[in-house]
Amino acid sequence: MNRLLVLSELFLPTKGGTAVWAAEVYKRLGGKAIHIVTADVPGAAEVDAAHPNTIHRLNLKRVPWLRPESLAMYARFFARSLALALTRRFDAVHAFRALPEGLVAWAVARLTLRPVVIYAHGEELTTWGRGGKYKAMRFALRHADRVVANSEHTRDTLLEMGVRAARITVIYPGVDVSVFRPGLDGDGLRERLGIEADARLVFSVGRLSRRKGFDQMVRAVARLRDEGHALHYVIAGIGEDAGHLDDLIQEHRAQAIVHRIGATSEADLPRWLNACDVFAMPNREINGDNEGFGMVFIEAAACGKPSLAGHAGGTGSAVLHEETGLRVDGTSVDAVADGLRSLLTQPEWRLELGRRALRRVEREFAWERVAEKTRALNGTHDD
Repeated sequence: MNRLLVLSELFLPTKGGTAVWAAEVYKRLGGKAIHIVTADVPGAAEVDAAHPNTIHRLNLKRVPWLRPESLAMYARFFARSLALALTRRFDAVHAFRALPEGLVAWAVARLTLRPVVIYAHGEELTTWGRGGKYKAMRFALRHADRVVANSEHTRDTLLEMGVRAARITVIYPGVDVSVFRPGLDGDGLRERLGIEADARLVFSVGRLSRRKGFDQMVRAVARLRDEGHALHYVIAGIGEDAGHLDDLIQEHRAQAIVHRIGATSEADLPRWLNACDVFAMPNREINGDNEGFGMVFIEAAACGKPSLAGHAGGTGSAVLHEETGLRVDGTSVDAVADGLRSLLTQPEWRLELGRRALRRVEREFAWERVAEKTRALNGTHDD
């Protein structure tokens, strides 16, 4: 039986890969003996009632007039976690990020003589400069008994930060293969937007952030349209780049073929991934901000679809070039357009890439497989 104390500020019903990962893995590792300390957010009661682990909710909001603003949040996190660790016999303390969870987990683990495991996701390692936050994060990671990296790229970044190789374990995030699977009906989604049955459909979903490469996709899709290709492009998600994307769509007179649909429901996302021919997120690095892995690539693969990804960050672990999709230079519209053209004009190859992607997911990325690897973590290391 696994007896774990898990610290994760992000947890369902909060959206995002980290929240999903924490919820999916630990419910497969045990029941009430696993205690998860997380933030109190709207809709939490319904999630907690159905989740097999013991969930502790805290007010983890930053206080604007405090210096630092996160002081109260750290204090609440530490007090509850230490109280739990002193009154229960946990085998280890797990933290889903280096900050804030990892620093708290390290302190609690050392005070209660327990091993500590900290997760690293990639983008947080390169976007905080070299100031106080970075130094605190680096301290937590270098003093953890085990660090879980979500990709080989993240592992390499950790090594550059001085984390010992023997302490790093690479575990890819996973996907619920009962939810994301081939064979789901997506015809109604296409019809809703007036997408012709014989037109190719390219789909993107994610936060509308510049590094995701959706702007490059708009430019590439417009170019392929001008070449005479019958295609449509659907962008799902919300974020700071929404206005910029709308301006680009108008600039390229692509309103008839590029559809920005906003947030999509959990039920519709697997249907969109079935409805499309190609999933695309040609990510690039911007000011140190990178894609650490890209769980959505795996969700697309679970639906039997190939992906067009960028070279930057850890996407090479999620998309195998010319095996489960293509990786291109996301900074180059030419490269993005060439990759997209290759996938759309070679239907047999495109379908074969999708089949290989699906087989890889079934072999490596089901949450049950991720849970097996997590279960093998013992929090110890070889110096």
